[in-house]
This record gives sequence, C-alpha cells and structure tokens, in this order.
Amino acid sequence: MDKNIIDGCRNNDPKSQEKLYRQFYPAMFALCKCFFSDNHDILTAVNNGMLKVFRNMDKYDPARGDLFNWAYTTVRNAALTLIRDKKTKLTFELNENNSDAAVNNPFKQLEWKDIYFYLDQLPTNTRYVCSLYYLEGFSIKEIADLIDMKEGTVKWQLNECRTRLKEIFDRYTIRNKNIG
Repeated sequence: MDKNIIDGCRNNDPKSQEKLYRQFYPAMFALCKCFFSDNHDILTAVNNGMLKVFRNMDKYDPARGDLFNWAYTTVRNAALTLIRDKKTKLTFELNENNSDAAVNNPFKQLEWKDIYFYLDQLPTNTRYVCSLYYLEGFSIKEIADLIDMKEGTVKWQLNECRTRLKEIFDRYTIRNKNIG
C-alpha cells in the first residue's frame, strides 16, 4: 500500500480517500455481496465500513498487519452491524428433529459468481448465517453473538441452508442436464 495514500487518509485528504476506496471497492463489494442480495444494502455496508476506515485511520498500525486486512475486518463488521439493525426476530426454535448435520461446505467446488447466485436463492437470515459460517469461517457461537441470535437458531439456519441449497443444486443440475 502506498504510504502517501495512508498519510493522506490520516489527514482527511479526499483524493487519498477516493484512491483507497477505489482500490478496495471490488473486494469489499464482493464481501458484502455474500451477506446481502440487494445492491442498496451491499453499498450501504461497504460505504459504512469504509467511512469507519477513514474515521479510524489514525488507529491503523502497519506493524500489526496489512491495511487491506484491517479494512476488510472493518467493512465486515459494518455489514454485521447492518444485519443486526435489519434483522427480523425469528419466532421458531430448534426442535429435536433439526439436528446440526455434519459440516460440509456446499460452496467448496464453486466459483464466486456461482456462490452469489446460490446465496441469492436463500432467505435473508439463512443467507447471513450461511455466509458467516461457510465463507467467513465463524463458529456457531461466534455467529450467535455477532448477530444476536440463539445458538439453536443458528444451527437451525445452517440446517435450513443445507436443505435449501441441496434442493437448489438438484434443481439447477437437472435443468442443466436437460439443456445440454
């Protein structure tokens, strides 16, 4: 990272801030697209996160790590805050028939464009949990704490994610076989 851009951002120089924003925008947009299907929500999360990056640039310490990683974490946390702010309260609870199935990442063989396509097929809360668990690597307990949800509900959402994704994968596999 260009030290002049970092120094400029620390001094609230709009041109430096724009250069940093443009440099990080593709990755931050991709990150937030994992959590939201609506472009307005994606842009809100990216912009809120980058605003926090600019406001807290004096707290960034190059000796502790790369600026990109620090900004990525800041934008991810802004997305999680937006999720918490938008979250609807769920009225169901995990019952004994909804066990936490073996953890197999359904996205491991897919390209990002395909991952986004399949995530867009999921309900909002299921999408949040799925993205945090499979794409960001958070534990069930961490997810529960991050989005203020019971651990049992997180497990239910993961089970729902796997069930729905299996149906979606099967539907598109059959459709593609019929086309080919």
